[in-house]
Amino acid sequence: MSENNDVKKEVTDKYSLRGRVYNRLREDILSGKLKENEELREISIGEELGVSRTPVREAFRQLELEGLITIIPNKGAFVTGITGKDVKDIYMIRSHLEGLCARLACDHITDEQLEEMEENIYLGEFHASKGHMDQMAELDNRFHDILYEACDSKMLENLLKDYHQYVLRIRKKTLSTSRGTVSNEEHRAIMEAIKAHDHKQAEKLANKHINNAYQNMVDNGLYNLYGNPE
Repeated sequence: MSENNDVKKEVTDKYSLRGRVYNRLREDILSGKLKENEELREISIGEELGVSRTPVREAFRQLELEGLITIIPNKGAFVTGITGKDVKDIYMIRSHLEGLCARLACDHITDEQLEEMEENIYLGEFHASKGHMDQMAELDNRFHDILYEACDSKMLENLLKDYHQYVLRIRKKTLSTSRGTVSNEEHRAIMEAIKAHDHKQAEKLANKHINNAYQNMVDNGLYNLYGNPE
């Protein structure tokens, strides 16, 4: 029995170490802390995070599958990051998935989730009036998290949260423009449609909300954070 527990612990430790390295590197890439074409060195990363080279290599492979880094044999691993075209594709995909999410939320949102969503919007109005952009960004993130949770589909929720994370860096910039206030108003319209169980309207508004966010990014030239999307 003890031997089985030791094996389980070893497996758990292995994957938790890989996960810790992966999550740290992924966050640093998506936030822009690690720049495009920057080399990732196994030894220095391992020393910084207090792990051996094995979980670092495993994290590299996972990041390569996501397209966030490129591993060149006999040369090393280099940051690819998110390109302008990637951002364009992500917003296009998100617009459809968020529409579906809002449609499903019409049937599955709980009273508690609806109450938190409403409070989120009221707080958004307050912080927008005060020009508190950091708080606006946090509230915007939380609104979408509530929406994703309310669809009652773990697969869709996890997928949307991943896409949301991919463009976190650029979303903070868009919310520093007048988009922050407009976005909060669009959140209210989506919430009202969900509250009314209006599936078609909720889907339409959520879809449009993401398309508007992308258009605002283009209009303000913010795609330069990742490169021209065309």
